[in-house]
This record gives sequence, C-alpha cells and structure tokens, in this order.
Amino acid sequence: MNNKEFISQLATRTGFTVKDTTALMAALTTEMAAQLEEENSINIFGFGSFEVKKKLERVVINPSTKQRMLVPPKMTLSFKPSTTLKEKK
Repeated sequence: MNNKEFISQLATRTGFTVKDTTALMAALTTEMAAQLEEENSINIFGFGSFEVKKKLERVVINPSTKQRMLVPPKMTLSFKPSTTLKEKK
C-alpha cells in the first residue's frame, strides 16, 4: 500500500475529504519528526513506541583490506510494537 492508497482508505473510514486527511497526515508526521528530533519518545496506544537511541562511536575492520576505521556516533530511530499489535498477527 502506498501513501496515496493509505490516505484514500483513511479518508473513507473517517469520513473526511482526501484533502483534509492529507493535511492531517502531514501535520502528524511533521509533529512526530519534531518530537523525535528533540530526542523525545512517542508512544501510540495499541500501536507501539518510537524512540531515538544513541549509538556510540566504534572501531570496525574492513574484512578485505584489514583496515581499521572509526565509525562516528549517531542517532538511530527504533520502533517497538505494542503487545496488542503483536497479538493481531
């Protein structure tokens, strides 16, 4: 399912127009991105939680050249599904 199909189906279920649903989804994703940029976690009841985790810097070795490289620290996004979502499988 692509974004256009998702918004169309969501608009049908909620009774909103496709234009209004598109605006709501844009606002939702913008706010989620803003919260995650501030390193806040987001919990959605019945769906799961999004959390920003910090990966520390580390040394890796290229297997073909045996050269050591330093990988800088970075922030990653993780998702943990709720037990309700897991049970619906």
